[in-house]
Parts: sequence; structure tokens; C-alpha cells
Amino acid sequence: MSDELFVPEDFAVPAGLSTGQFQLAPLGPRHNQADYAAWTSSMDHIRATPGFSDGRWPREMSLDDNLRDLERHARDFAERRGFTYTVLSSGTGDIIGCVYIYPVRDQAPDGDGLRPASVQSWVRADHAALDPVLYQAVLAWVERDWPFASVTYAPRP
Repeated sequence: MSDELFVPEDFAVPAGLSTGQFQLAPLGPRHNQADYAAWTSSMDHIRATPGFSDGRWPREMSLDDNLRDLERHARDFAERRGFTYTVLSSGTGDIIGCVYIYPVRDQAPDGDGLRPASVQSWVRADHAALDPVLYQAVLAWVERDWPFASVTYAPRP
């Protein structure tokens, strides 16, 4: 990835998104156990989710490895290199998924200096019906509230 900024320095990164069914909040180390439980219980389901078919993730890893991954996501967020949000159930506050917003690799900014973004999301298998709802809400949010030249986000059936 380039050293160029993913978002302009004066852009106020959204703290999250709230809907009637879920909330997005920045993912961090404090979510380790619940995040680990969420994705490890749904690995086959996540692999079948549009945008995850390359097989790189999810993969077997320990709780400590997951913690290091969450620390990396938190650093990326703080340094404005990428933005990962946990998906929390509005009813229970349980972690039910994740949203990743990162620069598209090997694509330069447009003439206005805006970068193209790649968005991925998944939900736990027991919340599979929420996937298209999450997709529509996140796509609208990113297109409306974020400063990207374009957005790549695997469509849902």
C-alpha cells in the first residue's frame, strides 16, 4: 500500500453507524474474545460471503493471534490507513459481524486526490439474514459520508 493518505487529514472519520438492527463501532483489542467467538463460529459461512472467496481469511488462528490482528486494525484506524468496525446487535450488544474499509491496492488517487476504497463485511451464520441489510446500509453510508473516489464492495444476491 502507498504511503499516501487514505482519507484527507481534515476528514472527520465517522465513529460508527446506528440502525434499528445493528451498530458499527471501531474494532479494537477490547473486542478480542467476542470477535474471536463470532468469526470462529462462522468460518464456512464467512468464506461463502461475497468478498471472502479468495480463501485468505478466515483461517485458523489462536486467540492471541486474533488479539494481534485487532491491534493492527486499531493502529490502522488511528493512523487513518484503514477502518475496521465491529458489528454489534442493537438488541443485545453482541458482536455479530465486521466491516473493513481499506484502500484498493495498486490504485492511485483520482485527480482530486481521493482514493478508491474496498469494503468487505461479514455476519455470523446465525445472523445470515442481516447480511443484505448490513450491505445496503454500509454501502449507502460509505457513498454518502466518506471521501472516496469509488467504492468496491461485493454485491449481495
